Amino acid sequence: MADHYDVLGVQKDASDADIKKAYRRLARELHPDVNPSPDAAERFKDVTHAYDVLSDPEQRRRYDAGPQADSPFGGGARGFSDIFDAFFGGGGGGGRGNGPRSRAERGQDALLRIDVDLDEVVFGTHKDVEVDTAVLCETCGGSCCAPGTSPQTCDICGGTGHIQRQVRSLLGNVVTSAPCGTCRGYGTVIPNPCPTCQGQGRVRARRTVPVDVPAGVDSGLRLQMPGQGEVGPAGGPSGDLYLEIRVRHHDVFSRDGDDLLATLEVAMTDAVLGTTTTIDGLDGPVELEVRPGVQSADVLVIKDRGITKLRGNGRGDLRVGVQVVTPTKLSHKERQLVEQLAKSHKAAKPQLARFQQGMFGKLRDRFFNF
Repeated sequence: MADHYDVLGVQKDASDADIKKAYRRLARELHPDVNPSPDAAERFKDVTHAYDVLSDPEQRRRYDAGPQADSPFGGGARGFSDIFDAFFGGGGGGGRGNGPRSRAERGQDALLRIDVDLDEVVFGTHKDVEVDTAVLCETCGGSCCAPGTSPQTCDICGGTGHIQRQVRSLLGNVVTSAPCGTCRGYGTVIPNPCPTCQGQGRVRARRTVPVDVPAGVDSGLRLQMPGQGEVGPAGGPSGDLYLEIRVRHHDVFSRDGDDLLATLEVAMTDAVLGTTTTIDGLDGPVELEVRPGVQSADVLVIKDRGITKLRGNGRGDLRVGVQVVTPTKLSHKERQLVEQLAKSHKAAKPQLARFQQGMFGKLRDRFFNF
């Protein structure tokens, strides 16, 4: 790395006024608004960084003394924290043992909600989900640096990421450590950030994530997709993607656990005589037999035509509640036929029936589960 004094064109014993004067002269010459050449832009960055260091008395003192200037025992001696580490295996005040921190960090998790139809729940489905998230910067590949450049060792902390200071206490001189203010604890600086990601190592983009939704899912269930969340800063590992399922309402079928529920309207004559019909299930036609004398609120069960179990084998059932439909308009001939049936059948007068738990259970299933 170039010497800051050489960059500004001043001697090492230059005064603060001389350093400021040299910076202003070079800034007027190299500023991008005045000199648009790429070389001038690079030199302007170096000049600005050199001035930031040398115009600050504390940073200039550390720069002049070198990375070991903060050791209270001199350049080659061991500090208090090093002696502490030697006896107790580290932890004596955050010295060199901590080391610089990595720029690469784990990305955040993401949560999305996806809608699925009830018929897709029966056997599962595949979906391509569009995700707006952070992805790896293709220009720098996560290095955060402009192409052809690389991070440079911080000339303030010497790449350690920490600055040691000597503090007087009741126990004598104690060495403390704090993150370097220049490199923010990374140990390196990036003089030429990537122009695409602005030195972040990642950019916002929309990408497609293939998702296999398993059979038997229900609203509120979350699917975890490891490593499909946001890419971390500086190309760090990706977080996880969580998909929250919401099953859309169906006009015909509803759900009770792994069972499917539906209502079958049966004409009065079919209820009396019985019939066989075919209904459209979620996974194809289903043949259904209506026995003679079926009553409203009776439940017809078709085994293994429900939803595939999420954690286990087999499927639930299809439960069909019967609703006998009484005709409201009859022709003269139809009415005569019904009257003849009534005379020959001798039905009892309407009256309250004896309480039966089973009947009310059917009614409850019929009116509250459908």
